[in-house]
Amino acid sequence: MSRPQDAPLPPQDVPSYTRFRAPVQGAAVAVGALFLGVGVLGFVPGVTTDYAAMDFAGHSAAMLFGVFAVSVLHNLVHLAFGIAGLALSRTSRTARGFLLGGGLIYLVLFLYGLLVGESSPANFVPVNAADNWLHLGLAAVMIGLGVLLGGRTARR
Repeated sequence: MSRPQDAPLPPQDVPSYTRFRAPVQGAAVAVGALFLGVGVLGFVPGVTTDYAAMDFAGHSAAMLFGVFAVSVLHNLVHLAFGIAGLALSRTSRTARGFLLGGGLIYLVLFLYGLLVGESSPANFVPVNAADNWLHLGLAAVMIGLGVLLGGRTARR
């Protein structure tokens, strides 16, 4: 028996990408989208001050929003994190892994920023004091979201 074209699909026939997501998946999408946005903005002159002075890696004068040190590599890492967040949001398990793993990476990056001087040749990311505090905040938020939302299931 066929159904009229304008009748809604039964729940089992709704494509999986429109089904309700677990909260941890929504958090991974939000964090991934944020990273994508920041990665794109890092390549926009005006949003990034001293854009012409941006180097591929290492400490450059380019500053996102005039505050956060950026380089081409730094922006590419933000874009990669964003793509990873969106891709890994497909299941609760991988979304939680993205948030926890990404949070740990940002915690290590915070510690790296504390140990490496801003003008040191080892500062290839680059990071400054504002970046360090942002990385600590990102680590706390991502790990917190992964822990708090990781066990919750999708609402139907």
